[in-house]
Amino acid sequence: MLDLLAAASSTVAQPPAWTGWILPLGMLLILWFLIIRPQMRQQKQHREKVESLQKGDEVVTAGGLVGKITKVEDHFVHVELAKGMTVKAVRTTIGEVLSSRSKPAAND
Repeated sequence: MLDLLAAASSTVAQPPAWTGWILPLGMLLILWFLIIRPQMRQQKQHREKVESLQKGDEVVTAGGLVGKITKVEDHFVHVELAKGMTVKAVRTTIGEVLSSRSKPAAND
């Protein structure tokens, strides 16, 4: 009887070794499509937005200050927060462009 049980257990086919990789690879694919890829897309959009800044754009900085760009340099922009009050900000700290001169007015 023990011989039959031992023979039966030794003839059970083991699954292929590659099946152990299915779950980790599936999790990596889910991580890529749900987290990493959208974040890369947002970074690319922000980079394009910062590169296209021009004089006259109304912007919001990462610190929450709202102003109008008066001068654009390679790494810095000069933002006018109030009449006669201009601050120099690092270009990459611009969080959002509220309005741009290149866009036509809504009533045109």
